[in-house]
Amino acid sequence: MTMKHTVNLGSVQETLLIPLYSRALETARPNGLLKDPRAVEIVDQLDYDFSKWRGNASWSSACVRTRLFDDIALRFLEQYPDGVIVEIGCGLNTRFERIDNGWATWFDLDLPDSIDLRRAFFEDSPRRTMIAGSVFDEDWMAPVLNAGKPTLFLSEAVIIYFEEPQVKQALVQIAKQFPGAWFATDICGPKLTAPKVREKYKKLFGIKSWFKWACEDPKSIERWHPGIELLASQTFADASPDIVAKMPIVWRTLTRFAPFIVRHLTKDYRIAHYRLGAR
Repeated sequence: MTMKHTVNLGSVQETLLIPLYSRALETARPNGLLKDPRAVEIVDQLDYDFSKWRGNASWSSACVRTRLFDDIALRFLEQYPDGVIVEIGCGLNTRFERIDNGWATWFDLDLPDSIDLRRAFFEDSPRRTMIAGSVFDEDWMAPVLNAGKPTLFLSEAVIIYFEEPQVKQALVQIAKQFPGAWFATDICGPKLTAPKVREKYKKLFGIKSWFKWACEDPKSIERWHPGIELLASQTFADASPDIVAKMPIVWRTLTRFAPFIVRHLTKDYRIAHYRLGAR
């Protein structure tokens, strides 16, 4: 019998298991949003009670989000095939396994406890390096800077768990060190971070942390540092036809026949794509 890996994570880091489990469930769904056999393998090898999330419809939403981030990464790789992708708060992310083009360099950044868990399932390679550190520090930047290539930073369900001053600090210091880089993050409106909503979702998912950073207008981030430019902002209602076609039937039906309902339901959660100044 294979020994399972014990999960010892902080409250914020524990949330990395939600997208992992979501991808595993979606992989089993016919015509799912994505196929991630690696996620299925990892879930099977973790000593964790995933059953508390069964029957929760939110797992498909997490995979829609992942697909939207994938699309940004694919556009970046199309423009910069040998560029650099930094996964901020990588958790047990498998984007490299799913979309790597064979040329790009990847850095997986996360806190030490998350990286310790990640190393049980992934290894460094000439084009992929794990870094134990905090996005709010600068120590992790050296190897990324040394790569000397156009860079994309992906923050999927990461910085939204922190307060705005910390988010601003992280984004500004990245903008200063990596002018011209792309930066993608999800953004929540005030309704999703309200105390009552926060407690509701913490109870729903059986976790101790929920989104804290509220930003009503993604364009307002441009004022944080000279040269930051919002390139695109999209809700789930703006997903490509390919993504919509693979959503669960309820969402497909609403998107086709009542798009105004979808826009209302998703307007407080966005994926924002920025350029951090000019090179």
